[in-house]
Formats: sequence, C-alpha cells, structure tokens
Amino acid sequence: MSFPLTAGHVLKERYIIQRIIGRGGMGSIFLAEDNRLEGRLCAIKQVQPETALPEDLRAQGREQFYREASVLARLDHPNLPKVSDFFSEGPYDYLVMDFIPGEDLKTLLDRARTKGDHLPVKDVLEWARQLLNAVEYLHIQDPPVIHRDIKPSNLKVTPNGILKLVDFGLVKQLIPDEMTVTVIQGRGTALYTPLEQYGGDTGHTDARTDIYALGATLYHLLTNQPPAEAKQRFLDPDTFVSPRKLNPAIHQRADRAIYAALSLHPDQRPQDVAEFREMLFGENDPPRQNGNSKIGVIDRYLTTQIDRYLAGAAMLLLMVAVIATVL
Repeated sequence: MSFPLTAGHVLKERYIIQRIIGRGGMGSIFLAEDNRLEGRLCAIKQVQPETALPEDLRAQGREQFYREASVLARLDHPNLPKVSDFFSEGPYDYLVMDFIPGEDLKTLLDRARTKGDHLPVKDVLEWARQLLNAVEYLHIQDPPVIHRDIKPSNLKVTPNGILKLVDFGLVKQLIPDEMTVTVIQGRGTALYTPLEQYGGDTGHTDARTDIYALGATLYHLLTNQPPAEAKQRFLDPDTFVSPRKLNPAIHQRADRAIYAALSLHPDQRPQDVAEFREMLFGENDPPRQNGNSKIGVIDRYLTTQIDRYLAGAAMLLLMVAVIATVL
C-alpha cells in the first residue's frame, strides 16, 4: 500500500500535499501546491514499489523510472499535462505534473447513462480529434512513446473544452529490439486492452496497441457500454456488437473505423494514428471491401491509380475505334 500522505505533508521541501485525488493498483495521485510558485497546483503521482522484488531488481526499476520520467518531462503538447519534476523519497518514486481541472469522460459518460442519454456524437468526435493529436505526438517521438492505458477515466475535459490525456501510468518507450516496459506498468484495463498486451513484460506492444484502446474508448463513449473484452471475443467472435446497433446516431464511417481499430490482430488494425484519423474523419465514405472495413490512405492511393489507368485505357480504345472507322 502507498505511504498515506496527508494534508500538509511536504515533499522535497517544495510540494505541500492537499488531498488524494486518485488511486490505482500501482500507486496514488495527490493534489499539491508548489510553494516555490505561489498559487500553482500540481498532481503528484506516487509510485508504489514492488516490495517483493529483490533489491537489485528494485534498483533497476528505479533507474528505469528515472529514464522514462525524463522522457515524459521533454514532452510538450496542448493535449498532454506537462511533467515538471520527478524524484524519490524513501522507497517511493514521484512524478509531478500539471493539475488539470475539469471532469473526466468516464464521469460525463456515467452521468449521461444515468439520465438514459448518450453523449452527443459531435462532442465525442471533437474529443477524438484532440485525443488523436496527442497520441500521434507521442508516437512520433524518437523513440516512440506508447501510452497503453487510454480509457475514458484517463481523459479530462477542462472548463474551456480542451481534452487532456492525463495518466502516464503504463507508458513505455518503443526501442527497436528492446522491450522497455516501465516499472509502473500493469496490464491496462481489460476492457480497453488488446490481446498482445496480456503478455506483460514479454508482450509486444506498439502503436497499434494504442489504436485498439482508442477504438475501445470511442466505442464506450458513443454507446454507453464498453466492447466485449479481447479475450472473450477471441473465444466467441459473436460477442462483438456493432456500435451503430447500440446507438443509431453513430454514422457508418465511425462505425467502420471503430470496428477496424478493435481488430484482434494488430496487422488488421489501422497501422498508425494518421490512418485511423483518415478512416474516422475522411471526406469520402468508402464501401466495405470483401467484408473488411479497413481502408486508408494507401487504399485510396491505389484506387485512384487504378481509376486513372482505366480512364487511360478507355481513351486509348476510343482512339483505336475512331482510327478504324476512318480507315
């Protein structure tokens, strides 16, 4: 169990704890005031150590925490909280981030469901645009940063309508040929977790893992219920229900994009955020092809090239016909 920080406790002779604002399996999050910057509030994540591990492994875990915390501190995006500090006191590690006011999307979702309503599709898609921007920014880092815990409760909307992806609990760097998994990683929330993430430290997770979580999150926000877990769908594919069957207000394009993002095999999902964005917000509304809803930028390019080839062939045949008639 995490050390029970109480109101008034001072960390690093700087951060004055006010109250606990979140708790999870790997630690707790506290609201604190920065006594060096008057009036500034911050969120401090206290990372719970694995006390059962040998001392050398705990030391490796702390080293990895510092390495990955330094990566987070370099991130700067309007839809991500800014990590401003990280440190250790006793057996605990701490990550200091901007405090984000507002409500998380799980709270908004539960409130709408209690009233017998759905969240407005327009609002959900606007949040999706902002979320995709944040996740794409993470993925284009060098090396890419994979979040691995995207879900409604980790998304907050500020009073001025800005969406923030607030929790970096399972974040990892994607280093080729090296599975670098953070010491504060769990296995994510099952409802939003693809099959490959169940491997824990040995599972191969990449950008497509976040694509699955994005699809599951949008499914939940638009339908008032999460999709069936990946393990359950693997055993019984019929447990998957189309989002449009649960909420007819969802347009076909979003339905197909979410279906593709929730494919059990990573190769069948959109391969990056840009492709998922194209499927979700593209101008055209492509038909299904052989029952597969996945179509992206490359598919459109090939389709355009084929159309041009056919048009050229038709023009050539017309010219041959005209010459033959004249002769």
